[in-house]
Amino acid sequence: MGWLMVNGKSVTLNGETSVLEVVRNAGVDIPTLCHHPDLSVYGACRMCLVDIDGRGIVAACHTPPEEGMVIRTNTAMVRRLRKMALELILARHDGECTTCDRSGNCKLQEYAHRFGVDDVRFERTEERLPIDNSGVTVIRDPNKCILCGECVRMCGELQGIGVLDFAHRGSDMVVSTAFNQDIRETDCVNCGQCAAICPTGALTIRSQIQEAWDAINDSTKTVVVQIAPAVRVAIGEEFNLPPGQSSMGQLVTALRTMGVSKVFDTSFAADITVIEETKEFIERVQSGQNIPQFTSCCPAWVKYAEQFYPEYLDNLSSCRSPQQMLGSLVKKHYSKELGIPAQDLFMISIMPCTAKKFEAQRDEFTTDGAPDVDLVITTQELARMIKEAGIDYPSLEETPLDQPFGFVTGAGIIFGVTGGVSEAVLRQAYEILTEQELKDVVFSDVRGYEGLRSCEIVINEMPIRLAVVNGLANAKKVLEDMRAGKVHYHLVEVMACPGGCIGGAGQPITNVNRHVRYERGAGLYRDDKRLPMHKSQQNPAVAALYENWLGYPGSKTAHETLHTTYTCRKKSN
Repeated sequence: MGWLMVNGKSVTLNGETSVLEVVRNAGVDIPTLCHHPDLSVYGACRMCLVDIDGRGIVAACHTPPEEGMVIRTNTAMVRRLRKMALELILARHDGECTTCDRSGNCKLQEYAHRFGVDDVRFERTEERLPIDNSGVTVIRDPNKCILCGECVRMCGELQGIGVLDFAHRGSDMVVSTAFNQDIRETDCVNCGQCAAICPTGALTIRSQIQEAWDAINDSTKTVVVQIAPAVRVAIGEEFNLPPGQSSMGQLVTALRTMGVSKVFDTSFAADITVIEETKEFIERVQSGQNIPQFTSCCPAWVKYAEQFYPEYLDNLSSCRSPQQMLGSLVKKHYSKELGIPAQDLFMISIMPCTAKKFEAQRDEFTTDGAPDVDLVITTQELARMIKEAGIDYPSLEETPLDQPFGFVTGAGIIFGVTGGVSEAVLRQAYEILTEQELKDVVFSDVRGYEGLRSCEIVINEMPIRLAVVNGLANAKKVLEDMRAGKVHYHLVEVMACPGGCIGGAGQPITNVNRHVRYERGAGLYRDDKRLPMHKSQQNPAVAALYENWLGYPGSKTAHETLHTTYTCRKKSN
């Protein structure tokens, strides 16, 4: 363990791999527009320049630290070069900030203000390029692209798909799809992580805020809302509350103030998912057929499997995602209890996930030609609606969720974090297989934030091998190892986004900070701990639902309401 100097201060080296890490750990905020700790080093923006004695001006992101280095981060030359780099970027950037989706939350805008760029000396010469508005979840505006490459590396490295890449050379270089296809024509799985990591407005989530307001203001519609588990521990960030602070009660109050009729918890449907998926899992293990069972809650993962690994579609659980289960229950059964025609009920889902927008439009999830979930808006979109309505969110009193879909267990809530689905299933599978009560509900082996975790858990002398995956590139590794016969699992949980739903692309932009994701995950585990019930099979409202509507787990009615099929989307070679 050595030391070096940063701005005249002695700093101890602690395993950092770059000068950028060392300087930031020393408390100096060096700007970057192309660097992210989860991605490979690119070094294109030149914002992280520092002055090192004996070396001169270098980029901190790809310079390894060495003992005895003397580093200065704020010399006159460094400041001048950073400002020039910003001017060069701004010279080819669409500067219509007031109408940009990322206005007020844009790193380029932030740095221009921070470094006092009040005039761009370089003439803009690039022609305006067409905006790709074809995507279900993401809008691509190449005129705002700064060629940082973060979307390219995110899609290629973490998701293993590579929809976006650099095209052309020199001043003609752009980020594009293959042959400049519309995004809807590509292999995009709608995870939205490219938009989450983009530092400008070049990639943004398709907003459906106006559609939500139109439904709320339509006197012929009864608007019901469901809220995903991960939303409660993230939306507060948009109102200066700390990450991980659960604010479900305030969220319910805000939605009712906005004019919504009923507010439900998607965690209730997650409890039902556990009941149905555990039954399916045990039947597969006992029969030895279609093992491993893959989880099916993540629509980006489902589409990925349909496109790239259709031979494993029979291994996917036939359970709908909790979002689609609740939409189906509301339209098929709850509408009758209310005495309201299903077509007059309008279901809005509040999701951390952009792929849920695509999922809600799938043909499989319709009743009599109408979608079970009419509209999906993200955590970001809901926060904007709350602000637009002039609601002081932090000062709101808490109000309870509506019944019958408001009573939940901790098992349903932890669905929002990687490993949560596996843990919830294990909590029921243990009691079914052993016919004994599970006292300690925490399965620590499936917890954690590594991209790929595997473990073996013995239940009633039966070893159950599990893999827990987040990030589709890790799913690809598991699938390829399975093809090669290198690994064998009974249950594989896959979530497309880093950390699971807590890191969904629809969450507040701070989603790209892994420590913020960890705080959100901790918030969900706290909610699980404080609730009186931690197992889905304990939920009395779920038991009543089966008794009144579905019959029993795995019944014909349950399959019609709660299960689905999949479609091979693989393109011909």
